[in-house]
Amino acid sequence: MSDASKILDEMNDRSREVFRLIVESYLDSGEPVGSRTLTRTLSEKVSAATVRNVMQDLEFLGLLDSPHVSAGRIPTQQGLRMFVDGLLEVGDLGPDDRQKLDETLGSNAGDVGGMLDRVGAALSNVTQGASLVLTPKHEAEIKHIEFVSLGHDRALVVLVFSDGHVENRLFTPPPGQTPSSMREAANFLNALIEGRTLGDVRRQMQSQIDARKQEIDVLAREMVESGMAAWEGDGTDSARLIVRGRANLLGESGEAEELDRIRTLFDDLERKRDIAEFLELTEDGEGVRIFIGSENKLFSLSGSSLVVSPYMNADRKIIGAVGVIGPTRLNYGRIVPIVDYTAQLVGKLISDRS
Repeated sequence: MSDASKILDEMNDRSREVFRLIVESYLDSGEPVGSRTLTRTLSEKVSAATVRNVMQDLEFLGLLDSPHVSAGRIPTQQGLRMFVDGLLEVGDLGPDDRQKLDETLGSNAGDVGGMLDRVGAALSNVTQGASLVLTPKHEAEIKHIEFVSLGHDRALVVLVFSDGHVENRLFTPPPGQTPSSMREAANFLNALIEGRTLGDVRRQMQSQIDARKQEIDVLAREMVESGMAAWEGDGTDSARLIVRGRANLLGESGEAEELDRIRTLFDDLERKRDIAEFLELTEDGEGVRIFIGSENKLFSLSGSSLVVSPYMNADRKIIGAVGVIGPTRLNYGRIVPIVDYTAQLVGKLISDRS
């Protein structure tokens, strides 16, 4: 049992209701909630003094905070996490939201990149937040690898996949490479790749190099490592992050400090930092996951929340992810089914293509 579940189980009905009402009011308005407001909405008729005592207890537990000198309270990050895990009521996808998503994504025309651009725009439009879409990586088995010198400081990796797909990627080779070292590097990799994807090769490469140092000279080894580093591919079509709706988040806040935080977040995203980690966030299992504030280092500086879900191909393999970023006071109950439905729709569209 998680700490949040234990705390919830130990709360009496009054404390649980006060906590729930404060969080729901905060998510709706963004404003602190005071005891007098709560006395008008509680199912049990109690005094404002009694409610204040309950609020103080919840603050002592680290679930509420007092942002100003007023008596109002807002949930802490820990409080929001406990609410999301134990009290959040996720609604069904609204018919208007479903219609907007279906209208935008209903067509399977065009390439995958164009379709996923429409996904990002649709998510941002429907949620009025910022959307993230991680495009699929090409995960077919590799058939052949070749290194081609383009000069003393430029080289090309040619990747031929078993499904006929071909990719050419530029990279900077180590100084002093020769046609012989390039052939050695290619031969070394071609001996490893049969029946394996790029991800498989990447995981095995270093251990193989260590085990077979005598079979591949230093220069060829550096060629392999340089070429493999290029395959990490930030900014290439193999791992592209689509970000939509920056204006939505900037419009949410008028405070200079908040605007700076949001700009920092988008600067990080636009520089393609942590793209691989973005997908790894979703790989612990199917379904929607919620990250609040500093729970994910990518969003810790901006204090934003991320609601994210993986999408899968026809083989039920995770190949990408879609998500929505917003302030920590997101309407989680509405956003979760939107993200879930969008991920399922994208997976179906991609599966239909293949």
